[in-house]
Amino acid sequence: MNRRPPDADPGLTGARPGGPPRLTEDEFGVLYRRLRSRAAWAAGERGALDAVTPARVVAATREVRTGRTVTLSAPVDTLPGPDNPEPARHRMTGPGEEDTSHGLHFARDSFAMNVHGDADSHIDALCHVIYDGTLHGGVPASSVTASGAAALSIAAARDGIVGRGVLLDIPRLRGVPWLEPGDHVTADDLTAAETAQDVRVGEGDLLFVRVGHRLRRAELGPWDAARERAGLHPTAMEFLADRKVAVLGGDGNNDTAPSSTDGVDFPVHVLAIHAMGLHLLDYLQFEDLVPVCEAEGRWSFLCVIAPLRLPHATGSPVNPIAVL
Repeated sequence: MNRRPPDADPGLTGARPGGPPRLTEDEFGVLYRRLRSRAAWAAGERGALDAVTPARVVAATREVRTGRTVTLSAPVDTLPGPDNPEPARHRMTGPGEEDTSHGLHFARDSFAMNVHGDADSHIDALCHVIYDGTLHGGVPASSVTASGAAALSIAAARDGIVGRGVLLDIPRLRGVPWLEPGDHVTADDLTAAETAQDVRVGEGDLLFVRVGHRLRRAELGPWDAARERAGLHPTAMEFLADRKVAVLGGDGNNDTAPSSTDGVDFPVHVLAIHAMGLHLLDYLQFEDLVPVCEAEGRWSFLCVIAPLRLPHATGSPVNPIAVL
C-alpha cells in the first residue's frame, strides 16, 4: 500500500455489471466512523488480536483432525515483473570460489525485500496506514520516523497469531476460476460463501478470502496489480465487524483496484487497519489449501502466523500455516 495506482488499464474490465456502487468521500466517511465506533474495543496496541483469547486458541486446536499442514504463502519472488518492479534480492555470500573439497565450509546467503510490494506474501502492522494524520487508535503519525515505528509495529504480534482460520472461496461460489481484476467481493458474497461451504465465521477468527489472484497470475502471467486487481468492496467490512474477526488475509491486496471510493485509494486498508485494528495479510496463496479443504469437506482449520521479530517494522514477510 505504498503507491497510488494510475488510471485503470482499459484492457482490464473485470467489475461485474450491476456490482456494488462507488462510494463518495462522504459515504466513506460515514462508513469509517461507524466501523471505528464498533471496533472501539480493539483500539489498543494489539488491535483486534485481543479477540484471539487463550480460550479461543484452545478451541481452535480442536480443528486439527488429520494433522495435515499446508502453507498459505507464495514463494518469495526474486524476478522482476509488471507487478514486482522491486523484487526481493537473494545473494549467495558463500562459499563462493572457496575450495570446498576438504574440511568444513558453509553455504551462506542474504535476502533484501520490499515488504509491502504487490507480489510477496506479507503481513501489515497497525502502523502501516496513516490516515488524516494518525495511526490506528489516534496514535500520532509522528510516531513513525526514519528509525521505524515507535508504536503499533509488527512487534505486537511477536508471540505469533494462532487461532481458527476460515477460508471463504468466492470464485468457487460464483463458479469461475478467479475474479477478474476490478471485481469486488461484497458482504453478500461472504455470507453466501459461508452457506455454500457450510461454515460460519466467528468472533476472533482469522478470515481468509480467496479471489483467485494467484491462480490467474500462474495461468495468464503477471500483470500490473497496482493498476487493477480484485478485492473486497469497502462495505464488506461490515461483515467483519459483525463477526468481530481478528485478522483478514487475501490472495490479492484485499483492496480492489481501481479504488471504489472517491478520494481514497485503499479504502479496505484504511477501514481494516486504521478503523478496526485488523492486521492484514496481503498476497497469500490458497491454491494448495483449497483441494485439501475440498477433500476433507471443511473450510476451517487451526492457523499459525509467525511474523519475523522486526521490533520497529510496519510489516513482515509471512508464511501462515493451516493445520487440518
